[in-house]
Amino acid sequence: MLDVSDNNLKRFSITTPTFPHLESIDLSGCPQTGGMTWDIPDRTLLKNITNLTFTNTLIPFKEIRKVLQSLDSLMDLKLNYMENVINKGLLATVCKIPTLRKLELYWNNVPNMSSKLFTCSQLSELDLSDTKMVQLSNGSIRSMRRLKSLTLENNFLTKVPDDIKNLYSLEILDLSKNYISELHCEDFMNTTRLTELYLSINSLTKLDRCVFEKLTLLKILDLSYNILRTFGGAFKIGPPMLEFLDLTKNSLTLFEKGDFQGLGSLKYMDVSNNILTVKRSAFVGLNNLETLSASIVYDGYYNFRGLQHLENLTIYIDLQVSFKHSDANYSKAFYHLKSLKVFTVICIGYHSGFPFDISGETLETMRHLETFAADNVYISAPDPGSFQYNMHLKNLTIMNTDLSDLDPELFRPIPKLQVLDFSNCKLKSLDFLAQANLSALRYLKLTDNEITVINETIFQSLPALTYLELDNNPFTCDCSNAEFIQWFTCSFPVAEQGKKLMDFDVQSCWTDVSFLCFMSSTCLVLLILVSSFIYHFLRWQLAYGFYLFLAFLYDSRKKKKGAPHQYDAFVSYNVHDEAWVYREMLPVLEGEQGWRLCLHHRDFQPGKPIMENITDAIYGSRKTICVISRRYLQSGWCSREIQMARWGRHSHYPVFCLIIIAKDVLILLFLEDIPAQQLSPYYRMRKLVKRRTYLSWPQAGQHTGVFWQNVQRALETGDAPTDTNLLNGQAGP
Repeated sequence: MLDVSDNNLKRFSITTPTFPHLESIDLSGCPQTGGMTWDIPDRTLLKNITNLTFTNTLIPFKEIRKVLQSLDSLMDLKLNYMENVINKGLLATVCKIPTLRKLELYWNNVPNMSSKLFTCSQLSELDLSDTKMVQLSNGSIRSMRRLKSLTLENNFLTKVPDDIKNLYSLEILDLSKNYISELHCEDFMNTTRLTELYLSINSLTKLDRCVFEKLTLLKILDLSYNILRTFGGAFKIGPPMLEFLDLTKNSLTLFEKGDFQGLGSLKYMDVSNNILTVKRSAFVGLNNLETLSASIVYDGYYNFRGLQHLENLTIYIDLQVSFKHSDANYSKAFYHLKSLKVFTVICIGYHSGFPFDISGETLETMRHLETFAADNVYISAPDPGSFQYNMHLKNLTIMNTDLSDLDPELFRPIPKLQVLDFSNCKLKSLDFLAQANLSALRYLKLTDNEITVINETIFQSLPALTYLELDNNPFTCDCSNAEFIQWFTCSFPVAEQGKKLMDFDVQSCWTDVSFLCFMSSTCLVLLILVSSFIYHFLRWQLAYGFYLFLAFLYDSRKKKKGAPHQYDAFVSYNVHDEAWVYREMLPVLEGEQGWRLCLHHRDFQPGKPIMENITDAIYGSRKTICVISRRYLQSGWCSREIQMARWGRHSHYPVFCLIIIAKDVLILLFLEDIPAQQLSPYYRMRKLVKRRTYLSWPQAGQHTGVFWQNVQRALETGDAPTDTNLLNGQAGP
């Protein structure tokens, strides 16, 4: 089967034998908008298609006709909610399909649609339900001599259509949910092969004796929900093969002797929801009846004589109109029901007058009884000997009865009991179960009672119990029910088998797995987005902060050691500026002024890691002099971009700069005039220049003496020089 229903399918094309065994296609609701093209160039590709469904489709008329003409083996066609294309004459194409056997046309409001089916003589099943049909046009289906099933349900028919008289092969006829008020003898005169007839929910008031006379093969007859008052002797002469008869919800009031004597094959009959007075021997002739459901007026003289094969009996008794005789012996009424296996009695209304008593004598002959249900039957608990003759009883239901004084001896004769339902029976205790001898009981229902406390020991006498229902009982929430709560154990799943029910984590029942998956995926996506944003825009700042933190930690550890300074200043410079350092700086600062300077080419300890040499030099010096030039900035010392690019290979550069910044002992010496815009890429250097005064060698010109005096003053004090003359670069342009 290929089901593409309710899809916005624009083109249906098969060019290769993709579905060699495909038998059914459902195109209902296709397409949802616009039209659809049917493209099957080779008709043999769909040679096995026997079933096609169109329901409420927007496929154009021409395309639907093309579809039907391309299917050579079509047997079952559904055209539901297809009024537009049917009005355009589609049924003319449908009736030309020689292999078609079943046609469904329900929910199509097409005037005189039946007249368009005149040429569909090949059909064996036709469904015209819900077509707003008022009458079936004469001759419209007369040619359908092969028709076996006709459904005219839920229309506006007021009589049985005349054409039905000519359908000699008809086996199933459904006329339910119409407005038929009368049946005539000739209506079914020629439909002698009819096996199923449905006339429910009509307006029938009576039956004539001859109406079903010719239906000798009829097995199912549904006359429920009519207003029948009399049978008119219709069932005294047949149908002889009838097995199922439904007379629910009619206006029947009286069953007289022999009313059903022609129904010798009947197995099921439902006459409930009627107010019946049943005369003696009314059921004579129902020798094979197995199931009977009846609403009766019980006058005390009623009996079920003639139902010796009845296995299932349900009776509804209206307490307001029954039990008018105090001397009636109700037990004799059921004396002949020796084959009964299921007995259900439901009393409607309030108990008044003389109560209906189902005693042990009443059930005495029901030796095969397996299920007994009594709803609102007993006024008080049944007599302990009520089931003494029913040792095969397995299911017992007593509802809407006062069982507060129940005697456990009631259960002694029925040890095979498996299902017990005492709902709404005013039970206050379950102590009767301890002595009830119910070792086979599996199902116990005690809803809507007055039970407050349950002793766990009671269930020791119920070893087979697997289902317990205790809804709507006023349980006491204190220690008196502690043992009962602990008694519950888990049977499923296997992993939890044997564990206490109270240990089960009910929070897992409220966990919405789909919501958790949604939240988890949402958090994961947000994490990826935030991580990507941070990596792209903030990775340098985070890395800088990390190394700055390391620098402060390192600085704090060094300060705690309190080691004396070996040098007055550590000089940081680029190798290309080394000549200036040795030619201009050293002669003055070391030669003339007597400062002890640390130079990495001269004073670093050989074989020691460069990082350790740098940090030892910084912490072994009171000041750090940075000799800044363009080459110095480009070398990676303290430059942002090159620092970050080289951290994987030269991580000592940023840490070196950060340690100097952390100590706050920098002396900046600019060997070249570097405009502010050229410092922009080196944001850390530019920030330092903005924050503190620096010394410019080009601005010193011929006054180098003043320049070196400023350097000496910076080395002597704790801060950088504050004098701002022509030899000093002004902070932060």
